[in-house]
Amino acid sequence: MDSPVVTQLFRRLFRHHPACQSRQNLAALASALRDVRRQHRLLQQQRHHGRRCYSSGGRGGGRTPQYDLNWQQRSDIFQQDMSDEFKKFPLVTAMDLRNRTERPRRVKMLMRDFIEDSLYNPNYGYFSKQVVIFTPGEPFDFGSLYDELDFHSLLSRRYVEFEDALDAVSPSDTRQLWYTPTELFRPYYGEAIARYLVANYKLTAYPYHDLIIYEMGAGRGTLMLNILDYIRDVDPDVYDRTKYKIIEISTQLATLQNSQLMQSTAARGHADKVEIINQSIFDWSHTVPSPCFFLAFEVFDNFAHDVLRYDMETQRPLQGLVLIDEHGDFFEFYTPHLDPVAARYLRVREVATGGRHKVPYPTTRLGRWLAGQKPLSANLSPPEYIPTRLMNFFDVLGRYFPAHRLLTSDFHSLPDAIKGLNAPIVQTRFQRRPVPVTTPLVHQGYFDIMFPTNFQTAEATYQAITGKLTRVLSHEEFMRRWAYLEDTETRSGENPLLTWYKNASVLFTV
Repeated sequence: MDSPVVTQLFRRLFRHHPACQSRQNLAALASALRDVRRQHRLLQQQRHHGRRCYSSGGRGGGRTPQYDLNWQQRSDIFQQDMSDEFKKFPLVTAMDLRNRTERPRRVKMLMRDFIEDSLYNPNYGYFSKQVVIFTPGEPFDFGSLYDELDFHSLLSRRYVEFEDALDAVSPSDTRQLWYTPTELFRPYYGEAIARYLVANYKLTAYPYHDLIIYEMGAGRGTLMLNILDYIRDVDPDVYDRTKYKIIEISTQLATLQNSQLMQSTAARGHADKVEIINQSIFDWSHTVPSPCFFLAFEVFDNFAHDVLRYDMETQRPLQGLVLIDEHGDFFEFYTPHLDPVAARYLRVREVATGGRHKVPYPTTRLGRWLAGQKPLSANLSPPEYIPTRLMNFFDVLGRYFPAHRLLTSDFHSLPDAIKGLNAPIVQTRFQRRPVPVTTPLVHQGYFDIMFPTNFQTAEATYQAITGKLTRVLSHEEFMRRWAYLEDTETRSGENPLLTWYKNASVLFTV
């Protein structure tokens, strides 16, 4: 599906229908599609056919020194030069926009701030307003299923039933519904994590310290309940010394976690051990000197990234910014002046990896020369998305949680990612169907922007910042060590807990 067309289509759709109903959506969809196709044909006829794929931000006939330029990316839809607006519009951050109730216009911001605002703004962000976490109801009885196909069929039925029930109360064409391994393999996934925690707690801190667990991005709170249930039932002495603290940026999810804690008698029994802290981890400001475990499952993938492109002749990086005009349309610019956070990440990565990391351009002189001989070759490399927010997270752990042990799991690869090195998947759901696009510059709050994690680089960066030692295992290897595999094995011998997350890895402090 062509990204600029789809992006323009959804922008028109959501601008005029913030809480769309089904028939209104279909009419707007058809009208927007006709308008965008007409505009696309006209602009294709006017398109220039120069060698460079990017136009400089300068105007007039004078020649500007190469590194005084801001480069505006061209696309099939937007060709107009916005360099004057780029000079005039103020530079804002996601923090500046936190209290805004409407999406910003006539501003520019770094790509990481645009992504963070899109995902986490309290008033219109994806995780603040759009996301619904699927829960399958009763745990799956894997022993009664013949094979993985049988499990998939049952999961599909429950998925439809879950959304049907939601639509019966509040119909929505733009509901963002997703699931996690914690929910799919409840309670067995959480019990595997609990075994890891208890075993390592007894080896390193018991009986001199309490078992303190921090979880970031806890979803519905299911992992918390599964871990506490297991410790209470299996090791009461450890349970007596357990404290569980959730750090949750979304007020909506923090409220849901509180309600889950009060939902049953068994869950209410954990209430005196649980604290739900409704704030961003990046706002943390006090030191936790005690030994603790820090859990972050499927969190790294939604950390904001910066985007870089490199000059193909000099390999100098240029940092991406997003300009939003008075109509809410987006334009991408690149500047050779890196902000301090992006510049520091490049320095830390270089030292931590010894310079052994991937880059989005040919590394040999011959390779660069051959790339330059291609018709319509670009003067800048394909984009590279760098995890600057992940670096900030490691900074928080190192500074405020000096005695922590990190346990995290996330995706090391993602299918159907957009163009670029370490590039994300960008998609939404419309009428229960996924709609992928090929740019992160989309209507804020309606699209998931999910990045893969390069665990080799992330591990090296974490070690360099915190000074701690780590290990990385595949999801399957970790579960073989800590899960009771017979709990999730089907009659055929297939085990979905081991095979469904082949593209996930686990990193933990040793």
